[in-house]
Amino acid sequence: MTPRRLASGDRTAAVALWQACGLTRPWNDPAVDFDRAVAGQGSAILGVDAGAALVGTVMVGDDGHRGWLYYLAVAPSHRGSGLAPILVAAAEGWLRERGVPKVQLMVRDGNDAAGFYAALGYEAADVTVMARWL
Repeated sequence: MTPRRLASGDRTAAVALWQACGLTRPWNDPAVDFDRAVAGQGSAILGVDAGAALVGTVMVGDDGHRGWLYYLAVAPSHRGSGLAPILVAAAEGWLRERGVPKVQLMVRDGNDAAGFYAALGYEAADVTVMARWL
């Protein structure tokens, strides 16, 4: 289970996986997110295949100050296999190669993923996330 960098031809499979994992929201077009990340110099989407199926992804980006993780997804059929920590480690490695000193992520209220990240050494940050639609 070695992560690989996804390319534009992987969009349909990645978006389907994100939808199956409940990661998409009506106000964010996941196909646009995918295309932007794959085309960007400061971003990538890493994925793992099982046979011909894409079973895990993580989007990673360097905003010039910090690294960010998004769309960590593991197919329901592969949960508990240790794939999520492999994907997080691969994303962290991608950031380390670029000299990024810190990685951050956001967990939506009601998502129980915070315990998973805490087990990997992530800590809750004392910040307020604010947003504005452009």
